[in-house]
Amino acid sequence: MSGTANDGASPAAGGPEPHDDAAYAILDRSVDRYPDRIALSFFESRLTYRELGDLVARAAEGLQRLGVGKGVHVGLCLPNTPYSVIFFFAVLKAGGVVVNYNPLYVERELTKQIADSRTVLMVALDSPQILPKIAGLVASGELERMVVCPMGLFLPGAPAAGGIVPDDRHIAYERLIGTEGRPAPVAITPDRDIAILQYTGGTTGVPKGAMLLHANLLASTRQVLGLVPTAQGDQERILMVLPLFHIFALTTGMSFGIAAGAELILIPRFDAAQVMECIQSRRPTMFPGVPTMYTALNSLAATGQWDLSSLRYCISGGAPLPAEVRRRFEQLTGCTLVEGYGLSEANPSTCNPLTGGGKDGSIGLPVPFSQVEIRSTADPGKILPVGEMGEICIRGPQVMAGYWQRPEEEGVFADGALRTGDIGYQDGDGYVFLVDRMKDVILCGGYNVYPRVIEEALYQHPAVAEAVVVGLPDSYRGQSPKAYVRLRDGAAVTAEELKTFLAGYVSPIEMPKWIELRGDLPKTTVGKLDRKRLVAEETGAGREEEGGRA
Repeated sequence: MSGTANDGASPAAGGPEPHDDAAYAILDRSVDRYPDRIALSFFESRLTYRELGDLVARAAEGLQRLGVGKGVHVGLCLPNTPYSVIFFFAVLKAGGVVVNYNPLYVERELTKQIADSRTVLMVALDSPQILPKIAGLVASGELERMVVCPMGLFLPGAPAAGGIVPDDRHIAYERLIGTEGRPAPVAITPDRDIAILQYTGGTTGVPKGAMLLHANLLASTRQVLGLVPTAQGDQERILMVLPLFHIFALTTGMSFGIAAGAELILIPRFDAAQVMECIQSRRPTMFPGVPTMYTALNSLAATGQWDLSSLRYCISGGAPLPAEVRRRFEQLTGCTLVEGYGLSEANPSTCNPLTGGGKDGSIGLPVPFSQVEIRSTADPGKILPVGEMGEICIRGPQVMAGYWQRPEEEGVFADGALRTGDIGYQDGDGYVFLVDRMKDVILCGGYNVYPRVIEEALYQHPAVAEAVVVGLPDSYRGQSPKAYVRLRDGAAVTAEELKTFLAGYVSPIEMPKWIELRGDLPKTTVGKLDRKRLVAEETGAGREEEGGRA
C-alpha cells in the first residue's frame, strides 16, 4: 500500500549497521574475516582480500602524501579493473571524497564535472582512450594532478598510451603505493561526511552531484545484503560488467560483494560472447545487468552451446525489464531474474524478491528499511491512495543528503521524501509499478501516452529483439509516438505488420504513428537503450546528459 515501509529481513551475518562507521570499513571487515578468499578476478589476475586490503592501505597513505585528506575530492576515471576497487576504498580511507567519472566522456564533459565538483586529483588508466584526455586537462590547468595506472600490471600486453613522463603532476601508480600502508586515521562522521559525489542528469538533464554520505553507502550495502539473505560469501562469484562508476554496479555489485566476502569478476566492457565465455569458465553465481544485456545473452543462449547453470540470482535495473525478456532468460538459464529500481540519488529503492513471488511488470517492493510514497504530481504534498498513479517518492537511509552546491534543488524533496521524477503506482500488496519517466510521457492530443506500455506490447511479438518508443512533434496532436525496433536475427516482419499486431495490445491513441526498423539501436555507456539520442537525431536537439535512474 502507498506509504508503507519494508523493515526487511535481517542482513547477512557480518553486514554493516547503518551509521556505525566509515564506509571503507566494508572492506576492512572482510579483510579481517576472509583474508585468503579471492576478492577480485580480472582475466588471469587474482587478488585475495588480504592483498586487496594491503594495496588499499598503501594507496591511501600515498594519497595522503599528495595532500588528500578530509573533504578533498578525488576523481576516478576508470573502466572495470582492480584499480576501480583499490582506489574507491583508498580515497575513502585517506579521508577524501570519490567523484566518479565516465571514461568515455569527452574533454568538454570532463571539464564541466571537474569544475563543478572541485576535483583536484584524477586517477586514470593509461589506455589510449583515457590517458590523453586527462593529461590534456592537467596540461591546461583544469586539473591539478593525476595518478597514472598501468593496465599492463593486471593485463600483460594491454596497449598503453605512453608519452607521459612521471613528475609531481603525473604520479605513477607504482610510486604512489610505495608506502608502508599505514595511512593516518581520519575521523569520519558517517551521517555528515560525504563519501561519493555521484553525478546524474536527473529530471532536468543538468548534471548534478548527488551527495552520498558514508552512512548512505553503509545503508545501501546493508539493504542489498537483506535482499539476498541466502548469499554465501565463500561460494558467491559476482560478474561485474556493469561499470563501477555507475551507482547500480557500485552498490548492488561492489559494496555488497565486498561486504559478503564474495569474489568480484571484473570485465571492462560488455561483449555478449565474452560474457558467455566468462560465465561458462568462471562460473559466476550472480550477475547484475540491464535489460539490453539480458536480451543479448538470450540470443546467444538460445543456440544451446553454453552452460549457464552456475547463475543463481540476476538483478535487472537501469531501465524497464520486458516480461518476455525475463521469462526467456529464466527458461534458458534456470536462474532467477528479477527487476529492481534505484537512482543515483537513492540506490537501491525497490526490488522484486530474489527468493521468488515477484510480480510481472513491477519494480518490486521497497528495499529493507525504506519506504515508497506515491504523491500527486500536481500537489507533491499529497500522498495518493493505493492504485492511484502519481510520482514515486522514496524515504530511507540510502537517500542522498542533497545535490552538491545546489541549494535551489531543495524541491527534489517532498516532506523529506525524494521525488524521483518517475510516474507509477503501488498495489495493495505493496508492489510498485513504474509507468514511465515524467519527462518521457508523450502528450498526445490531450492524452498521456506512456512509452513503456507500447514497448511491452512490441516485445510480445516473437520477431522483436529490442524496442524503444519516443514522442516526436506532431502538428496535429502536439506529439505522437514513434517506435524503433531491432528484430531478432533471421526474423522478418514489416512495420505495417507490427502495427497490425499492436492493434490487439494498445489503444488507437497509443498506436505509434511511425515504426522504424533498425539493424542496431543506440545505447548509453551503461547499456540502456538511448531514447535521448534518438530524439536528438529526429529533432536536431543537443543530447542531454544521461539521466539518473540506476
